[in-house]
Amino acid sequence: MTHQQSGAAQLAFLMPLQFGAGALVLLLAIYFGVVSLISGMDFALDQFATFWYFIVPLALGFGVQVGLYTHLKNLVGQHGASGKAVAVSGTTSTAAMVSCCAHYLANIVPILGVTGFLTVVAEYQIELFWLGLAFNATGILYVAAMVIKATEEHKKCANNS
Repeated sequence: MTHQQSGAAQLAFLMPLQFGAGALVLLLAIYFGVVSLISGMDFALDQFATFWYFIVPLALGFGVQVGLYTHLKNLVGQHGASGKAVAVSGTTSTAAMVSCCAHYLANIVPILGVTGFLTVVAEYQIELFWLGLAFNATGILYVAAMVIKATEEHKKCANNS
């Protein structure tokens, strides 16, 4: 392996890790930003301390998906790789994390329909956490299967060359 190939291999390995870590941090920033804007930083920290065992895996799962998707894009190029599963799972993860304080949105949004919706979300926050984790697991399995398939195809092409 030449020095140039070694550098390309390192970049191909590091880039998905960097994107995954960035997605994890971004999702946590969105969580703390939204909760802090609604109820203050003290409440956000309290909710994080109470539900960290849901919030951290949600953010980590989203980071893993983004990292896998980035790796997949590196394998197959921009043609054929779909970010739909990652987008749906990330949205669900964010919604599940923010749901832990959604009932406090009713204080700043006095519209009856929205208040009713937020009351339902707050009532089922634990279930929404589990739903977010299920979407994360599904997204990880889906993108991982695509990575495995693309890796096998890449090896076939390399062997035929």
